Order: sequence, then C-alpha cells, then structure tokens
Amino acid sequence: MRFTGKKVFVTGASRGIGKAIALAFKSEGALVTGTRTSAHTTQDNTCHEWVVADFTQLAQIKSCAEYLKQSEVDVLVNCAGINKISPFVDIKTDDFQSVQQVNLLAPFLLCQAVVPSMVRKRWGRIVNISSIWGKISKKHRASYSASKFALDGMTLSLAAEHSADGILANCLAPGFIDTELTRRVLGQSGIDELVSQVPIQRLGQPEEVARLVLWLASEENSYVSGQNLALDGGFTRV
Repeated sequence: MRFTGKKVFVTGASRGIGKAIALAFKSEGALVTGTRTSAHTTQDNTCHEWVVADFTQLAQIKSCAEYLKQSEVDVLVNCAGINKISPFVDIKTDDFQSVQQVNLLAPFLLCQAVVPSMVRKRWGRIVNISSIWGKISKKHRASYSASKFALDGMTLSLAAEHSADGILANCLAPGFIDTELTRRVLGQSGIDELVSQVPIQRLGQPEEVARLVLWLASEENSYVSGQNLALDGGFTRV
C-alpha cells in the first residue's frame, strides 16, 4: 500500500492504459480522481471520484485545472490523448491544433495547476504518458509526433526547474499495448505484423505500463527525473 493517504489524479482514466493506471493506484491505497469525457455509470468504480472533461474543449481544460488548484494532489498522471493519422500535406489546421490541445496544452495547464501545492509540500510526482512516436516517428504521424516530442520537452523543462523542490517529472513512452482500441483499429493481422517487429515478440499489457507509472510516482523513485522512458519491448532500440 505505497500510496495510502496520497491523492492521485489520472486523466483518461475510463479505458485502456489510463484505466489500468487508475486501478493500480487504487489497489495501493491512493485516493484516485480520474477524468473521462462523458458521465460515468454507477458500475464504473475505477476511481473514487470522476471529473467529466473533454480536452478538445479549452474551457473544460481550464475548468479541470481550476479543480486541481484546489485539490492539492500528490501525483498527477496525464494519460488522455488523441491521434489523427494523415499524410503530411493533407493535415487540416483544425485537426493539428486539436491534437496539440489535447496532448500538449492540457498536460501543460494541469501541470501548472499542481506545481504550486507540490512546491509547498516539497514533494510531488508527475508522469506524462507520451508514446514511442515521441521518441521516433513514421509517416502520417506529424500531428501526433509533434505533440509527443513537445510533451517530452515540456516535461524536461519542468524537471529542470522543479526537481530541487521535490517534484520529479518524467515521461513514459509506451509502445504497442494490448488495448481494446489497438485490437479494434489494427485487427489480428495488423497486430501480428507489429509483434514480428518487437524483440519481445508480443504486445505490452496496460498493467505493465501501470506498474512502471506507480514506481515513478512512488517514494521508491528518489532520483529519476526529466526522463522519457520507453516501455516498448525493445522496439525503439533495435
């Protein structure tokens, strides 16, 4: 129960990697608040509390940030994100801006909201969920890679400024993770093709991402800050 008494805020906690992260914190005693884009049902007990926020709407990002300013959370995990795949010359300005708003501006404003209380407490952990496409890239990923490379740069600057205040900020860059969305978009044939390129020869599991997030956010992590850690089965290194 490493997080008993700790307040944890996880964006994008209603499904996939974000849900696994929220459940992992909850299982270790944290008081978990999560965001989702629509009202939750009484059957969804992933989090103790929910904040409904659609980050494609700037007003809702700002409202979420105001909530955080009052909450004095100990751990912030920015997991919510969107991806719009398109050939470079066909990317619409509105689509590019939407991806940057959800994947970069929202984490930036939420980080701004939590830092002052973390500075006062001289302790805090921020984990921004990036992607392997924020370490390498490929065709049709200009919008997404731009947002995730920028998220890494923002996190690095935050760590440079506030690590001495006891706030350790890192990015975590998952590779190909076995989520409902991955299976729906790629299908089994697409997954088989991807797996053949991964040295470990399988997809990662959301729970594996969650375990590393928990370590980065825990007291056990006392010296890792400003990093962009790939959890990808070796994909980006071979």
